Amino acid sequence: MKNFSRYQVASALAILFHTVGLIGILFFNSAVFNKTTPLNLLLMAGLLVYTQPKKNRAFFVFFSSCFVIGILAEIVGTATGWLFGNYSYGEVLGPGIFSVPWIIGINWFIIIYCCGITIQMLLNKLTRRLAAQTGLPPKSIQTLSVVVDGATLAVVLDWLIEPVAVKLGYWKWLDDGEIPLYNYLCWFMVSAILLIIFKQLKFERENKFAVNLLLIQAMFFLLLRTFL
Repeated sequence: MKNFSRYQVASALAILFHTVGLIGILFFNSAVFNKTTPLNLLLMAGLLVYTQPKKNRAFFVFFSSCFVIGILAEIVGTATGWLFGNYSYGEVLGPGIFSVPWIIGINWFIIIYCCGITIQMLLNKLTRRLAAQTGLPPKSIQTLSVVVDGATLAVVLDWLIEPVAVKLGYWKWLDDGEIPLYNYLCWFMVSAILLIIFKQLKFERENKFAVNLLLIQAMFFLLLRTFL
């Protein structure tokens, strides 16, 4: 009997839960399946922690940083409009603090971790090839790429999520209801700050499941954005 790796088990669970959610939202009662969103995000975060190799203090500091900074940024955003724009959260995502659901802090961790890991693993392959040829892997360029490319990737994912989230009642944009460009600029800035922390802290930054989850979530929201 084949022994499945933790990455394979986690990926299979992620595919299963996202597939069930996709079918439920598109073809059955979306309101019922919406209520499971916080549980789904908690499960995905748990699977990321489960698959993280060599978990150390730095990894959990990063997790906490994403949660705290993400929540604080959202509190400032909803209360003042200085970050992201003029928006407010609905009740779908559950309880929170100052009108910001707690699960949003978890979501910040999921997105930033997956984007950071994906770019880091891609760069590792590229720099290993370069090092084999020159013996001088460009670490400063790699750090800049993780921050800039990772933040850009996070913004692309947010672009996929935004219209779907509005339709499902996760949050709503006030004023004219349009998603402002300012939202994506702020997403880039906050993501870049968190990715700087990601790069500076010393923990293992290779996790195949994180790459798989990023692709699964991107496909999930792309399909919802297309057909919902």
